Amino acid sequence: MLRYLFRRLISLGLSLLVAAAVIFAVVQLVPGDPATFMLGTGATAETIAALREQMGLNEPLPLRFVHWLGGVLSGDLGTSLTYKVPVARLIAERIVVSLPLAVLALALAILVAFPIGMFAAARRGRPADVAVMGATQVGIALPNFWFAMLLVLLFAVNLRWLPAGGFPGWSNPVAALKALILPAVALALPQAAILARVLRSSLVETLGQDYIRTARAKGLTAGQALRRHALRNALIPVLTILGLQFSFLLAGAIIIENVFYLPGLGRLIFQAITQRDLVVVQSSVLVLVAAVILVTFLTDLAYAAVDPRLRSR
Repeated sequence: MLRYLFRRLISLGLSLLVAAAVIFAVVQLVPGDPATFMLGTGATAETIAALREQMGLNEPLPLRFVHWLGGVLSGDLGTSLTYKVPVARLIAERIVVSLPLAVLALALAILVAFPIGMFAAARRGRPADVAVMGATQVGIALPNFWFAMLLVLLFAVNLRWLPAGGFPGWSNPVAALKALILPAVALALPQAAILARVLRSSLVETLGQDYIRTARAKGLTAGQALRRHALRNALIPVLTILGLQFSFLLAGAIIIENVFYLPGLGRLIFQAITQRDLVVVQSSVLVLVAAVILVTFLTDLAYAAVDPRLRSR
């Protein structure tokens, strides 16, 4: 197990280094001069030159990368050129919205998907299975931003049970959770549909194995064999999807955050792109990519916990 963990840690470090280099190169090589864009076409050459010096744009690209990476490793993500505050502070303010939203959406997806997937697998080939799989296909095809607007019309405009948008902050936890419920449901619907289909397919394949027939021959009911034996062995592809889904929910909720006016990390990146604030863009994207890589690392550890055969590789 230690060898497996050591190899995964090395892979984690190399992945983070490569991701940092790629993000820096892509952001820095974007066409156009950031200083000219920020100051406007009416700025003098001296003012543009001074801003370029302040931003470090006159240094060679490799040296700029080394300086930026050194700052990242020391916890200094730079200072926003638009907001004039440290980028780390901006990210910390936004991640307290995006991270709980992603966790809540993933929890809702699991709570919905696991019973549905197990129900469909236990009745494979029957009308109930066909109906459930048809419903999940609709859930996958339904645009989450359109579903989000329907939720706002029903629960915020008509019933007035939940707020239509905005985030009051965590000083009032009840109000904060109420503000996250509708966006979390909108994000969870397609993820729950995907997860249910993957779980159902994995369980159907597992239920055809010899050890399941042996368990049934020993007197276990179909439901007991599914829960006690089939479910754990069917979890590896499900864990893969869960890791990808959490990464998507954390990094890919830009549209939902804009629909509900949530001050999340995705909306921060969108605003920084429109304002050409490259310091915020590259540091925020690096944080998101690092989170995705870390989730992948934790997923690998979960593989080893579920399947002991992986620990010896």
